[in-house]
Amino acid sequence: MDKLVRRVSALGLACAAAVGTTAVVGGQAMASERGPARAGQQQTLDVAALQAAIQPRPGEGAAGAIARVVKDGQVWQGSSGDTVTGRSVPANAHFHIGSISKTFETVVVLQLAAEGKIDLDQTVQHYMPGLLPQDTFQPVTVRELLDMTSGLPDVDQGAPALPADELIAERAEYRTFDQVIQDTLHPLGRPAPGPNFAPGTAQQYNSLGFRIAGKLIEQITGNSFKEEVTERIIKPLHLSQTSVPGDSTRMPRPYLHGYLTDSAGVPVDVSEQGGNPSNMISTPLDLDHFITALFQGRLLPAAQLDEMFRLPEGADGKTLKYFDDSNCTDGNGNPGTACFGAGLMATPLPDGTTLWGKTGHDLGYANGMFATRDLSMKGVFSVSTTDLNNGRATAISGRLLMAALKPAGH
Repeated sequence: MDKLVRRVSALGLACAAAVGTTAVVGGQAMASERGPARAGQQQTLDVAALQAAIQPRPGEGAAGAIARVVKDGQVWQGSSGDTVTGRSVPANAHFHIGSISKTFETVVVLQLAAEGKIDLDQTVQHYMPGLLPQDTFQPVTVRELLDMTSGLPDVDQGAPALPADELIAERAEYRTFDQVIQDTLHPLGRPAPGPNFAPGTAQQYNSLGFRIAGKLIEQITGNSFKEEVTERIIKPLHLSQTSVPGDSTRMPRPYLHGYLTDSAGVPVDVSEQGGNPSNMISTPLDLDHFITALFQGRLLPAAQLDEMFRLPEGADGKTLKYFDDSNCTDGNGNPGTACFGAGLMATPLPDGTTLWGKTGHDLGYANGMFATRDLSMKGVFSVSTTDLNNGRATAISGRLLMAALKPAGH
């Protein structure tokens, strides 16, 4: 298990598995998705271990957590409460989902591809001439944006890290897709970044590619990112607790509060924050419904859905190498092979199955949404952080995964 924990931490995964039977733990009910649990039904979930896993411990930089885990149709939901306020938090509270929105965005792009409106093998330079400086960047395809093989610099690459007090003061800042792209490729006061590697030769986590893909969605459809995600995913799936807030900082209630500790050592509530047009807010139940519908093929035709589970390969037919050691490692902290498909990431479990899903981070939040492809195991979590997480896996998420994999009674 130690090797799995190291790999999960390196990937930034966290929860994902799951299990259940009818019970009450920490005030949260657990029951079967197929109806009330039957008397004598085998319990496959260590409910006490799950509830203990989401309790924050001193020095972990977390104020609390909410989670939902599912296995073989059985469900558990839990909440640790908020250690900063001392208040309870509903297990299905709202939270900023961070880069989990990349999965929603990928679905929209692949829907447009299925409709013949976007060619995944066509280049960014074709769709948006002049966006990428011609003398700096080679042609980058839409597919390479989605599977993170573009080699593009990441958002604000080369910019100095901002201190916590400045991040707190500027937490309501909002930038459009164009502003993010221009601030990254044409920064003021420092050299413009170039490519990290030639397109299609390696994989590296990249958010700039998704800002470009968001701009492409808006250009192709003539609608905002918010309108397209709402009409294509949120409304059809009846995700009533999911929203794309745009430039609004208001949080729907109830919500999990996120924090950032200032220079005086005081945790400041940063739940109401800005960001960019792809920011989204959701709940564990809604994200469970989303990943379930996605994997069931209710959002994409089979060919486009397969793109999300396809790890990129080189000309030799082998899975591409990962460019650094920040995500896809070999289990020992060294760069491994690509672990991202289009909008999804993969990690193997000890029993040979693979979890697919996505992590997401915003100021005050560290989240995850994962499932096996057959949906026999699913999990969604959000950790309320109190420090600048910077995309790291949290101690809580690691414990939650181990608890979810642990058979009941062991």
